[in-house]
Amino acid sequence: MKNKITRLLLAWFLLCAAGIPAFAQERSREEKKLEAAAGELNKSADRDEGRQRVAHKIRRQFGVDDALLIGLTYRKLSYGEISIVLGLAQGMRGGIKDANLHKIVALRQGPPVLGWGRIAGDLGVKLGPVLGDVQNIAAGIRRQEKADKAKKDTEAKAEKTAQLKGSEKAGMLSLSRP
Repeated sequence: MKNKITRLLLAWFLLCAAGIPAFAQERSREEKKLEAAAGELNKSADRDEGRQRVAHKIRRQFGVDDALLIGLTYRKLSYGEISIVLGLAQGMRGGIKDANLHKIVALRQGPPVLGWGRIAGDLGVKLGPVLGDVQNIAAGIRRQEKADKAKKDTEAKAEKTAQLKGSEKAGMLSLSRP
């Protein structure tokens, strides 16, 4: 009898363990793109002047103030995650308000920790518009970084040209003197 119960328990355990991957939610293509765009924002925030640039773009995209962004960073959220949270809240009834933000952050930070796709599904929000918002912010930052780099390159080239002209003038002056 004991042997039969042990076998049943072992069989039940093996079936449960084998079934867990079937229940595990795989990330959708949309969720993977969303996380990639959020990662891009995080990388930009780590560069020189990047934090202010990213915060500015997020404020403009979602119409929020610095206090809200600071509050979300105190919740241990990266700028990429903040943009996703704001995008999800924007799609909820009532929009970007404290109750919606707290609900999203609680779902994300768990327990259990949920993925963005699952959170969106639980809230009845589509990930597509959120992805568009985050990608829009990332694209704006890329354009701004590219423009800043071009400006620095132009300034460096102009400075180098001025130095060369200055050294040519010095050389001509020394040649013209007897």
